[in-house]
Amino acid sequence: QVQLAQSGGGLVPPGGSLKLSCAVSGSALDSYAIGWFRQAPGKEREGISCASNSDKSTFYMNSVKGRFTLSIDNAKNTVFLQLNSLKPEDTAVYYCAAVRLLNAQVMCEEYYNYAMDWGKGTLVTVSS
Repeated sequence: QVQLAQSGGGLVPPGGSLKLSCAVSGSALDSYAIGWFRQAPGKEREGISCASNSDKSTFYMNSVKGRFTLSIDNAKNTVFLQLNSLKPEDTAVYYCAAVRLLNAQVMCEEYYNYAMDWGKGTLVTVSS
């Protein structure tokens, strides 16, 4: 089990950028898959970007490809999500999560089938 501490988020105008951070403690990340998820009001949680250190796979949801970038600083045990060209429909609570030995696409698309460790979430609001 690992602990995930999120930071970042806030209010940004359409077209703006934000960077979210997720500091992981309790274990090194070399056998983990790390992902970013979001949940908008009245909608189900969705996996937007995941990366697996165990099989070196990455995944991005279609609606964020080319706009969002997931990166991992293994030396600092920290995962980042750079959000560019933000749209009002990106407004949601964003969560990071970690799970051992899982493919990135499986983590993002089938997260409900696996026990994961979650951050507490951070609100991103895209509005003028």
